[in-house]
Amino acid sequence: MRKPIHEFVEYTDLKDMLKKSGEKYGNRPAYVFRTEEEGKFREITHKEFRDEINALGTKLINMGLKDKRVAVISENRYEWGVDYLAVAAGTGVIVPLDKALPDNEIESLIIRSEVEAIFYSKKYDEVMNRIREQKNTKLQYFISMDLDKEENGVKSQKELTEEGRKLLEEGNREFLDSKIDNEKMGIMLFTSGTTAMSKAVMLSHKNICSNLQDITAVIKLTPEDRFLSFLPLHHTFECTVGFLYPISTGGSIAFCDGIRHIAENIKEYKITAMISVPILYEAMYKKVMKAIEKKGKLETVKKGIKISNFLLKFGIDIRKKLFKEIHDTFGGKLRLFVSGGAALDPDTEKGFNELGITMYQGYGLTESSPVIAAEDDKYRRIGSIGKALPSLDVKIDNPDEDGVGELLAKGPSMMLGYYNNEEATKETLKDGWLYTGDLARIDKDGFIFISGRKKFVIVLKNGKNIFPEELEALINKIEGVKESFVYGRPEDDGDYKIAAKIVYDKENAKEILGTTDENEIKEKIWQEVKKVNKTMPAYKYIRDIIVTDKELIKTTTQKVKRAEEIKTVL
Repeated sequence: MRKPIHEFVEYTDLKDMLKKSGEKYGNRPAYVFRTEEEGKFREITHKEFRDEINALGTKLINMGLKDKRVAVISENRYEWGVDYLAVAAGTGVIVPLDKALPDNEIESLIIRSEVEAIFYSKKYDEVMNRIREQKNTKLQYFISMDLDKEENGVKSQKELTEEGRKLLEEGNREFLDSKIDNEKMGIMLFTSGTTAMSKAVMLSHKNICSNLQDITAVIKLTPEDRFLSFLPLHHTFECTVGFLYPISTGGSIAFCDGIRHIAENIKEYKITAMISVPILYEAMYKKVMKAIEKKGKLETVKKGIKISNFLLKFGIDIRKKLFKEIHDTFGGKLRLFVSGGAALDPDTEKGFNELGITMYQGYGLTESSPVIAAEDDKYRRIGSIGKALPSLDVKIDNPDEDGVGELLAKGPSMMLGYYNNEEATKETLKDGWLYTGDLARIDKDGFIFISGRKKFVIVLKNGKNIFPEELEALINKIEGVKESFVYGRPEDDGDYKIAAKIVYDKENAKEILGTTDENEIKEKIWQEVKKVNKTMPAYKYIRDIIVTDKELIKTTTQKVKRAEEIKTVL
């Protein structure tokens, strides 16, 4: 089992985490917002954040919501964090909902989760009004994050918070003194997928807090660190690592204005760390290298990398100084990128590390709260997802001759099960082991290498396995390719022909590919795919391609919806 490399504080539950970290970091900024005045920022301290949680939680219990389920849905914003913890840290069970779901699916999840109150932003006014009229849910309270005061039966979060403050002043301690059973469900999360397919994962405070402690034990954050919140907060990766983690270590959070504004947000907020998905980091790295090339400095940077890599062997790190111009484009403070959700291109990870921005790859599932393994400040191996976290055991089930089999994990952060779905729970949890559904191998040093998703593997008639993710990573390196989707096309003889749907970069097609004609683009990319084929055994050859400028269908965390994509090509 891997040993912790940093000190960490033990928490029994999220209330305990807020109390212990609040006492230590109360005066530090917890959230940072842009103001109308350029260069001026407004801060909310950790104490103010916790005071607001206590006030709102007190009012929620006063409204009769003790031990009830409460949902939250909105874009990433400060109120989301207040609502999450006002419910979880003493009121009842919090149910974060995916902000990108269509109206009918939002309604379906509200019914399935049996929530009795919901917090939401004005974007969802219309769907909430319709749900109120239909009266087919258990909802008693509709709470707007944006209303200044109650309107047509819709409660105002601002008003409820103020009423909670008054209750606290009058000596109401119901929320402050509430006890949490850390082994019971405290968080209900829906896995991505259509509502019929999505499963409700039951997580306890023990699950989340043990994962927080594990992360703190291997990746060091300080109160000086500032996170950029980009991935949707309802997603466990962003929620545990990008929200609860900095809150527990006295760090601060700023909200991203959208994918097009990431670079400027990193700069203006002086961001030091962020978590995201590979597709974003890969695009950022390509952009950085393109800018270096345009300035005619590529050879200079390559020489600089050689020199700094040599000096690093002797513990001398000159990367920040040597690549100051690159660091300055990110505001000069950026030090840490954490990638998860899919396989990261090794060149991107290696590239950012060589430029002096530490990059770690991690891995996890909603069902594991979420992190199972990660690279860290001591253990790194490019291409791997690092080692299992300190409190977890991992093993490979039924490995083949290459040591590849399903990755299993066991430990305190594994879910309680799926709500109202005993059959699926029994399939996924066996003897305490979580069956991840991912195929992997573990090397002699304990580093884990993911091959691909078990259900996406293409099995040929000759028994050979093809992992689409492996081929996609190679295709995505082709100049002018934005993303790709590899699939098996059924043939008359019962075998599969390996094919790929390739999305090209329409904006830069003329510059990169020398043409805007789609037929010519297809031919140029096809020639590059043939070169990729030559690097692999013949059974892995891509035999056919489709070329398009339309993005692949994705979840809110930018994972390709393979079941949806396959319908577009077969």
